[in-house]
Amino acid sequence: MRVQDIPIQQIRRPLFRQNDQAKVAALMESIREIGLQEPIDVLEVDGQYYGFSGCHRYEACMRLGHETIRCNVRRAPKSVLKMHLA
Repeated sequence: MRVQDIPIQQIRRPLFRQNDQAKVAALMESIREIGLQEPIDVLEVDGQYYGFSGCHRYEACMRLGHETIRCNVRRAPKSVLKMHLA
């Protein structure tokens, strides 16, 4: 696994999740003040990035207009991606 700043627009979020908007707002305030403290986790499959966790942090950074987000990147085969989508 490696830590990398990835353009937010390159991260696919294939599963819909309803975020707690109060939590997103609190994270936005925190990120504005001290920056993102915990990277989100993404899978890299065939050069594409997929995010399944860190939904609130991802939305907070998006709403703040960040172009990139710090990620823990784990390479995985398509079979692992399919398990996450099942």
